[in-house]
Amino acid sequence: MKKEADNDWKHRLGMVFSTNPDYQFAEDVEEEPETLPKNQQRLRVSMERSGRGGKTVTLVKGFEGSFVDMESLARLLKQKCGVGGAAKDGEIIIQGDHRPKVVEILKKEGYSQTKG
Repeated sequence: MKKEADNDWKHRLGMVFSTNPDYQFAEDVEEEPETLPKNQQRLRVSMERSGRGGKTVTLVKGFEGSFVDMESLARLLKQKCGVGGAAKDGEIIIQGDHRPKVVEILKKEGYSQTKG
């Protein structure tokens, strides 16, 4: 396994050169919030058409937790609905109008505070 160097240039893309010999590069690392238990998640399921080129999508908003957990929930919903989608900007996007099915899937998975 290759060990990364302390001065790995890929982590410093966009940094301006410094002539200060005492300068120490520090990365801004944001901590991801802890994922709430399923029964405490307040998810809201809605349908949207505007701003999407006339395509209908089902949105799941209100997920509180890490991006990895949100992606795994999006993957589950996409598989159960048999469609494509994505998890970005704090919401899960499912292609097509699948509101009743998504609400049913979420409630079966333990997300009891889900509203459609």
